[in-house]
Amino acid sequence: MKYKLISYKWLLSFLCLSNFCPSKNASMDKPQNQEKDPLFWNTWAQHTLKNALTLQKLNQNTAKNLILFLGDGMGIPTVTAARILKGQLSGQSGEETQLEMDKFPFVALSKTYNTNAQVADSAGTATAYLCGVKANEGTVGVSAAAVRSQCNTTQGNEVTSILKWAKEAGKSVGIVTTTRVNHATPSAAYAHCVDRDWFSDGEMPAEAVQAGCKDIARQLFENIPNIDVIMGGGRKYMFPKNQSDVEYPGDKKHFGTRKDGRNLVEEWTNRMKNKKAQYVWNKRELLSVNPNNVDYILGLFEPGDLPYNLERNTETDPSLTEMVEVAIKILRKNPRGFYLLVEGGRIDHGHHEGKAKQALHEAVEMDRAIGRAGLITSIYDTMTVVTADHSHMFNFGGYTPRGNTIFGLAPMLSDVDQKPFTAILYGNGPGFKVINGLRENVSTLDYQGTNYQAQSAVPLRMETHGGEDVAVFAKGPMAHLLHGVHEQNYIPHVMAYAACIGQNRDHCMSSGGASSLSPALPSLAALLTLTRLLC
Repeated sequence: MKYKLISYKWLLSFLCLSNFCPSKNASMDKPQNQEKDPLFWNTWAQHTLKNALTLQKLNQNTAKNLILFLGDGMGIPTVTAARILKGQLSGQSGEETQLEMDKFPFVALSKTYNTNAQVADSAGTATAYLCGVKANEGTVGVSAAAVRSQCNTTQGNEVTSILKWAKEAGKSVGIVTTTRVNHATPSAAYAHCVDRDWFSDGEMPAEAVQAGCKDIARQLFENIPNIDVIMGGGRKYMFPKNQSDVEYPGDKKHFGTRKDGRNLVEEWTNRMKNKKAQYVWNKRELLSVNPNNVDYILGLFEPGDLPYNLERNTETDPSLTEMVEVAIKILRKNPRGFYLLVEGGRIDHGHHEGKAKQALHEAVEMDRAIGRAGLITSIYDTMTVVTADHSHMFNFGGYTPRGNTIFGLAPMLSDVDQKPFTAILYGNGPGFKVINGLRENVSTLDYQGTNYQAQSAVPLRMETHGGEDVAVFAKGPMAHLLHGVHEQNYIPHVMAYAACIGQNRDHCMSSGGASSLSPALPSLAALLTLTRLLC
């Protein structure tokens, strides 16, 4: 075999693309220049192949910790577009960039349908990937025998979540979300409710309240006592009706909604007064928390959902990454480990509004949180899973050239109406607009604006979910069990098996959590050693 001399610049560039960049300031060629050399691709592929071969030595440790990152509405087109955006934000062309989730060694596909819906909603799917049971759309923490909005179908049809299984096993547990803490995704972790919209008793029909059904906010504090970490939005559902909000005292839309007069935050504070517990409602209070001195935290940062990351007040509103870091530092003190559910919930909202820029920046922020979590946990004892509940009618195309801004125009005009179009489009949604019977000319608009609504094929006030499979990324103990194509409800069963909680614990008696060496370390060490020699 004939070898070529690899230039120092070329090697530095390759190492950076492989996430082993020795210095951010190192001189290097543009990726497109290196890519003209077949050796670049061959070397990269061979390196990847060698790492793949080492994965045959599986991590069969017992997972002390479990983390589930849920990108609400983060279908595969969203993952790809977020990858490109992440790269472009750092000055690259974007396509060659790796998301943190891209680095996970095992990937599967999840079938997202609900028991009564071909295209799922976030409640029925949350019941699947948290409780291990597929369910009807619009219901949380109940089986498919429960009927949406029919209170009398609740009792006897409750199903429990992996968060509860972990708590019963003595682990610390947490929920972090950018939506309301009683929204569809987090609520399936603790609530049993036939209607995802019963946020407080103020949103419930009187007959349901009289029949004994509980609102979701109330269940957050009553069903699983002492959830260690709760962070997100949803303050108004915790306070009596018409009580003003601490942050927006003059805005009636943020006033409390509870008709029963209960102040759930005050009740929580009183119940936890003899424990190391703290309630916070802004970023300053959150970041002033010393995790070593706090065992329980309730953080409610907005009356409703948290703001989009692009619109977040960085002085007062915490980012998802900041919340995740504090959460893990509190939870990991438990010698028995923890379970943490993290939701990047506003990816979904951006897509529903046709605002792709908002949605993709939310996805990039969730990827930052994944990276931060990876830095403060260990792959040896922490199983991390990243997935989505469902997809959206979002896509991008149009033969755009390499490095084209993800929010830019396609390079050609339509050969039907001779007008330009953006690469990003929606199958349906609020971006549909006709002027004098013709499609709007997007080149006259700020199509790269933060709140630009991308054009859609079918007019709807709110864009809909998509029905295709979503990706499941996994790393850590027993991550190899997530492979191929699975029903969505398989996910919590795998995670519980890995951690020896819930069902399927017989294997734990014999395995004893025997340690194994990381297969990636020899390759990483060799590359870093080579870099030092060249430097």
